Amino acid sequence: MINRKNLARVAGVGAAATVAMGLFSTGAANADTFVPLPGGEIVKTLSDGTVVTVRLVGESANINPSMGSTPAHRNAWVSGSAQVELSGTGSDVGGKIFPGYTVGCQVNIAGGGATGGVEGSVDWSDGENVKPGVGASTGGDLSLGPGQAQSFYILDLEQADDFGSETHKKRNVFSGSNGSVTWADSTIGLSGCGGYAQARAFVSVEVETESVVTWITLYGQPFSIG
Repeated sequence: MINRKNLARVAGVGAAATVAMGLFSTGAANADTFVPLPGGEIVKTLSDGTVVTVRLVGESANINPSMGSTPAHRNAWVSGSAQVELSGTGSDVGGKIFPGYTVGCQVNIAGGGATGGVEGSVDWSDGENVKPGVGASTGGDLSLGPGQAQSFYILDLEQADDFGSETHKKRNVFSGSNGSVTWADSTIGLSGCGGYAQARAFVSVEVETESVVTWITLYGQPFSIG
C-alpha cells in the first residue's frame, strides 16, 4: 500500500492544508497514460440575487500501471483546482468547498447533471434551503464490485475542536467573495473491479446568506481508469 500526502493550496484563507490519502497503487497499463480533462463551470443565481460561480480548472488524470499486475486493480493520480466566486447581493458571505471524486465499477456515472449534492446525501425538500448531509468518505482507497459506485473527498484537514481534541474536516472554508482549493497527484486506488472502471471529479459548494442556504455541485467529465 502506498501512502501519498499532497499539499492542498488553499486560496482565500492564506493557509495550506495537507491532503493525506492512503491508497493502493494499482492499474492495468504498462505505462502511464496522461489524460487532460476539460473541467467545467456552473453559475447559479439564488432567490436573493446572490450569484454563485463554481469552476473546475486545470483538471487532469495520470493512469498508472498496477504493481500487482491484476485486472481487478486500478490506480490514477488526479490533479485540479476548484474555484468559487460570489457576486451580487451576498457577495461577501464566503462559503465552504468540498472537492472530491466519484468512482464506479461497470456502472454509468455520467448521469446526474451539473447540480445537486453527492447522490443520496442532500435533502432538497425545502427548495434552496437545502440540508446537505453529505455521505461521501475521505480517502480514495476503494474496493468496488460490478455495478457499484462510491464518492470520496480529497480533503482531510486536521484542526482542534472546542475541547482541544483533533477533528478532521472535508472542506475548505473561505471568507469574502472568492475561494479555491488546488490538489496535485492525489490518488485514486481501486481494487476488486474486474470490469471497466470510471471516475469523475466533483466540486460541492455550500453558501449561506441571510435568507438562503444552498448546496451546488459541479461535476467534471467522466474518464476511464481501465
